[in-house]
Amino acid sequence: MTIAERIRARRSPANSSQTGICKAVTIALLFSAPMGLQAKADDARVYEPVAPTIDQARANILIARQLQFTHFRDLGISDELSSDVFDSYLEYLDGQRIYLTQEDLTKFDRIKTQLGSALKTGQLQPGFDIYNLVQQRIIERLQFALSLINKGIGELDFNKSESILLDRSDASWEANQQALDELWIKRIKNAVLAQRLNGSDDETIEDNLRRRYEGQLKRAYQARSEDAFQAYMNAFTGMWDPHTSYFSPRTSENFNINMSLSLEGIGAVLQSDNEYTKVVRLVPGGPASKQGQLQPADRIVAVTQEEEKAVNVIGWRLDEVVDLIRGPRNSVVTLEVIPANASDETITKAISIKRDEVKLEEQSASKDIIQLERGGSDYNIGVITVPTFYADFQAMQAGDPNYKSTTRDVRKLITELEQDGVNGLVIDLRNNGGGALHEANDLVGLFIDKGPTVQIRNANNDVQVLNDEDPSVAYDGPLVVLTNRMSASASEIFAGAIQDYGRGLVVGSQTFGKGTVQAVRPLNHGQLKITQSKFYRVSGGSTQHKGVIPDIEIPSRIDKNRIGEDALDHALPWDQIEAVPHTRYFDFSGIIDELRKRHEERFTASPEFSLLQQEINFLKKQREMESVSLNLGARTTQHEQVERTRLTIANARRELRDEEPFESLEDLEDWQDQKAADLDTTDDELDFVIREGGDIMADMLELDQHMASILTPQQYAAQAPAQ
Repeated sequence: MTIAERIRARRSPANSSQTGICKAVTIALLFSAPMGLQAKADDARVYEPVAPTIDQARANILIARQLQFTHFRDLGISDELSSDVFDSYLEYLDGQRIYLTQEDLTKFDRIKTQLGSALKTGQLQPGFDIYNLVQQRIIERLQFALSLINKGIGELDFNKSESILLDRSDASWEANQQALDELWIKRIKNAVLAQRLNGSDDETIEDNLRRRYEGQLKRAYQARSEDAFQAYMNAFTGMWDPHTSYFSPRTSENFNINMSLSLEGIGAVLQSDNEYTKVVRLVPGGPASKQGQLQPADRIVAVTQEEEKAVNVIGWRLDEVVDLIRGPRNSVVTLEVIPANASDETITKAISIKRDEVKLEEQSASKDIIQLERGGSDYNIGVITVPTFYADFQAMQAGDPNYKSTTRDVRKLITELEQDGVNGLVIDLRNNGGGALHEANDLVGLFIDKGPTVQIRNANNDVQVLNDEDPSVAYDGPLVVLTNRMSASASEIFAGAIQDYGRGLVVGSQTFGKGTVQAVRPLNHGQLKITQSKFYRVSGGSTQHKGVIPDIEIPSRIDKNRIGEDALDHALPWDQIEAVPHTRYFDFSGIIDELRKRHEERFTASPEFSLLQQEINFLKKQREMESVSLNLGARTTQHEQVERTRLTIANARRELRDEEPFESLEDLEDWQDQKAADLDTTDDELDFVIREGGDIMADMLELDQHMASILTPQQYAAQAPAQ
């Protein structure tokens, strides 16, 4: 039965109980003209439209109730929300606006503002009809693409003065089928050019593209009811905030054994990003983190097992991509990814990672010492790197007196560093995505007397204050905390408390801004992860959205516009509540300007910082490119310029280390592959950001020796006013 026949069947008298909103959608689909090249007459494959189940309808009603009555954000289901859900749903199904046309969109005008009332009562058919239409359009587009490739890419003209938008998320929808055909011809030209410039011959390119589109076509024909329901529910739940989401029964199975905790995985947390699978973060100590090439915001387009052909995973469900990446320990999986800093989605790189267990001890805190000389005085600065806030709960519950935890390990490292005679301490929280809340609370307690560490407010405005009840202090000397954009959640609680107490300086870049707490609640069908609380600093300001702003800023390669809470749609806003009384150990206002001045002078004279700034500017320029040329000559010139810049920056860094320069970009990439393949290699030299943290510490000691100990409350403490 064709989709039109199924729609007619649903409109028959036997289905007269169907609601008006469902009729509006099915009528829109009934008169929807087919687009693009259709399947051949002898092609037996026909897309079977998916339909909602009774269990899904019940789950929808439960989700709507939970969102309205238990979510932190007070948001009703209105006509305005209906329109936003519709837009979000289309963003998920066709975020780049390459499948639907304006003709399709106009057919949904009548129901766009009525989805909310249907979602309240479990009427899922409108969402499923939209999903089915998009799947049909995807099939038509992929068939059109394959027809072009089968004619031979030699038929394509690369001498025209044409260009293509790199990001179409804000572009206008193409008017009709003919305009969409022209767009897809450009898309295929772009893919061909990218692969030609990477050295592939036309036969290989045709084979690669054919396998890519055939794989996507196969997935489109295999659409399931659960795919439509999960996509629709997440468009709905995402209106409240980006961390509230629906897990299907299959996804729920994977939730507690996420990629980050897989015993036979790569140690990467993944999420769906339109038709791609995106890397959210890497687990410290995991195979991907140690391998070093995979980065947050990379998008996975293909997965290759040992001795097998690559499997294109564009358009795949997240759980199936996860299953494909998992495998036996010590086996190798190769991911083909679009790098986060790529200017074009056709630019990919292959990353081979040996699967292994993510061991707790490899996520443990570690120490080092920086030795500095200032004006005839020597300074030893201790460095403690905290990759995550961890605790061995099983050993703790078993009564093991030596169970591992962040606080226990850091306390031990502090003792060892003090025995080595350090003058100050740097805590490195860069790339620390959080972890156990109680560990963040306890870690703050190592550096302060008794006092509050964080406030937690729920939807009823009830505020809970977590406190350090232990009056002992493990370290009372001067402190610097390093952060970057990937420092999140528990890291932000620790950094914010140290800053509010005047206990130390925060140095680096603005943190992620993830200041919400989620709970997972069971449904009759799957689970709902829902935001129920929000974190606030002891000074009253939330860590949500804004994160922690460093006292001294160091630029980062990470793109703040793509990574961070404020880069997410519908993120809860920053706000503040009343401060809680807390000690202020030191007022840095008298020396902060001088510290910043010295820092800037060092960085201005630093060749390493100059290279970092060069690289940041280069990446920013690449990201700001809105379009690329489809003219072979112009594109070749641009490609060569990019390659020259990459090679120049890499060789400048080699020169700083007294190493031989690379003769070509191929030599650089071969060296990167060899280095990444050897997991035992380490860089003996601490990175210059850590060393700068040590220099700032030395500056602090030179400017005010009183920071060498926690001052008594009678001398310097003051109750901090609300900010």
